[in-house]
Amino acid sequence: MNLTKSILTLTLLTGAAMANAADEDPYLWLEDVEGAKALDWVKARNAESQKALEADPTFKPLYDRLLAINNATDRIPYINKLGTRFYNFWKDEQHVRGIWRSTSLDEYHKAQPKWETVLDIDALNKAENANWVWKGADCIEPDQDRCLVSLSRGGGDAVEVREFDLKSKSFVKDGFVLPEAKSAVGWKDRDTLYIGTDFGAGSLTESGYPRTVHEWKRSTPWKDAKQVFEAKATDVYTFGFSDYAQGTRYDGVVRVPAFFQNETHLVRDGKLVKVPKPDDAEIGFFREYALITLRSDWQPGKHKLSAGSLVAIRVDDLFAGKDAYTALFVPTAKRSLSGYSTTRNAVLLNILDNVKSRPQVMLLDGKTWSNKYLNFPLNADVNLFAENADMSDDFFMTVTDFLTPTSLLMGTVGKREITPLKRQAAHFKSEGLAVEQYEATSKDGTKVPYFVVLPKNRARDGTIPTLLYGYGGFEVSQTPGYYASAGAGWLERGGAFVLANIRGGGEFGPTWHQAALKANRQRAYDDFIAIGEDLVARKITSPKHLGIQGGSNGGLLMGVMYTQRPDLWGAVLCEVPLLDMKRYNKLLAGASWMGEYGNPDVAEEWAYISKYSPYQNIDAAKTYPPILFTTSTRDDRVHPGHARKMAAKLIDLGKNVTYYENIEGGHGGSTNNQQAAFMDAIGYVFLWERLK
Repeated sequence: MNLTKSILTLTLLTGAAMANAADEDPYLWLEDVEGAKALDWVKARNAESQKALEADPTFKPLYDRLLAINNATDRIPYINKLGTRFYNFWKDEQHVRGIWRSTSLDEYHKAQPKWETVLDIDALNKAENANWVWKGADCIEPDQDRCLVSLSRGGGDAVEVREFDLKSKSFVKDGFVLPEAKSAVGWKDRDTLYIGTDFGAGSLTESGYPRTVHEWKRSTPWKDAKQVFEAKATDVYTFGFSDYAQGTRYDGVVRVPAFFQNETHLVRDGKLVKVPKPDDAEIGFFREYALITLRSDWQPGKHKLSAGSLVAIRVDDLFAGKDAYTALFVPTAKRSLSGYSTTRNAVLLNILDNVKSRPQVMLLDGKTWSNKYLNFPLNADVNLFAENADMSDDFFMTVTDFLTPTSLLMGTVGKREITPLKRQAAHFKSEGLAVEQYEATSKDGTKVPYFVVLPKNRARDGTIPTLLYGYGGFEVSQTPGYYASAGAGWLERGGAFVLANIRGGGEFGPTWHQAALKANRQRAYDDFIAIGEDLVARKITSPKHLGIQGGSNGGLLMGVMYTQRPDLWGAVLCEVPLLDMKRYNKLLAGASWMGEYGNPDVAEEWAYISKYSPYQNIDAAKTYPPILFTTSTRDDRVHPGHARKMAAKLIDLGKNVTYYENIEGGHGGSTNNQQAAFMDAIGYVFLWERLK
């Protein structure tokens, strides 16, 4: 299943409502994404910031180096198998927007494989006078010869979908084409798609995603597609799917009433029937089995199944109400499941033990599950993923850590041999660096882990320029990795890099995430503050040398840190952030995140949101550290108005603010390697000059 999301057009307030909102928020006009007045403000801020940052003599050399890293030909070209070929999407100096290409496995083993171009996005843009950005392809199962290619204008979530033929390497004449929207599209069969898109009034949820599921038959207008399901306007979204699970096909519809809830309905005897599982549990399919990942405790029979577990049960037994569950993974206080994938006969488990990798392979032999031996390095971040889930028991393994370039290896379920395929080149000098893991004690006594990468022999005298990175939301784990840009832009200069594992993330499973939901959000912020204070107490750094960075939900974290503890940080880098939590649910996809933050339109919930919402907690009398806001005009997920309004308000108060908005980029902030290098370079230059 491949879900792309539907479009939401920003609705501006009118009449008396607009006047009242403007009285309350004089910067509301900056929410007009492409309005002339707002863009003039953006362009003026960009010119100021770019001039100041590029004047730094270290900017150009750093930008050139980061661009060389991004364009390096010795990067690992990660692949996925479609049919008999292996496919990769690649960007470099010659292919700015990128090429989709393929090769054979024998060729891939070579140092310089021969690639066959499948689709050239730069050539497509030239031919169509467009600015398409690749957003992936969903290929029909099991043939995998026809794909639905998603293309975005400028990098946003809204995409145009086109049918593509892999054999002829061309778009299908008179094939499926769905106009630009945040659509949910997937194959039902060779001549039918499940689609959800903007059909007009009432077809989108309040979050701006599809509210209806339709079956679209080939050679008919998409607007005439038959509706088969309708969700509520207050839901996040819905979508249809056809899952070819190792030869057993499952058709159905998923309704998502809230971000961490879903109702899955399967077609059984010609009717949609709701799967009997908790609404907060995720479900996948493997042969005749359902794989259920639990976010809360569940007792469907004699035995309680604990939150964070992955359990397997035959689909027919599940609907029959049988107590026939097999636990494939059971969490502990420190062990959690970070994800899984499936091969032809096995489930690959990616497990974290105190934020360190301990993967496992569970093989299904007949009706018996068994844990098969897997050889992997102990002191690295290891991830397993299937080569071709339906056709093969081969799998890929990535191995990495903060100081070791990533390696890609290949194995087969049940065999001990792991074959090296590719290894990333070293892009920064790691000699003399050490990796340490510590725990900070949060305000409520919870122990919160974090990693530090720093010079081995430098004195612990509080003077190391230190960059603390955090996210803390949506059950997303922060794990060790070879961060080449941070290595070249920060560590090589003598700085320390810190990765925070605060609550709200998934490092210790769903309970770690749930501990910081809604009314308990402040716990994530207390955790981050505790890590900052712990770094100071250990004399690794001091407030004037301690900088912080985060994007999206991590950008909200930065805004809260800026307003709650301005004394603890020397500089702040706040990227594609949420900041106005009074209006976040009215802006683009914001309503979909109320399961995480709460609903600011409900008085009881605004009571706790208002205590941390950065935009509402600016204090004109406070002294704040220097801050750089970055965002994207084409971000149609987190509205650029958050960063614009916060920056404008602070600038008018005379605070030290730098602002840069990439006109393209979407929520990722950039559409090509040049833009990515530029955004990284201005961030590192900004921070280093203020923390060194």
